[in-house]
Amino acid sequence: MLIVKVKDGEKIERALKRLKRKYRDTKTLQILRDNKYYTKPSIAKRKQLQKAAYIQHLRDQEDI
Repeated sequence: MLIVKVKDGEKIERALKRLKRKYRDTKTLQILRDNKYYTKPSIAKRKQLQKAAYIQHLRDQEDI
């Protein structure tokens, strides 16, 4: 569970912004979405390799 303590005199909007940042950084929503459906380990591995190849391709293009 994420906890954000509101400091004295701090605006509630600022505390909400910190909460949203913590929520995004811990990737809570992404984990929930990933676990919504079962994916076979072989397919997950294949997706990971495809993503790595794509990122490497982008970095190779950047160096040229």
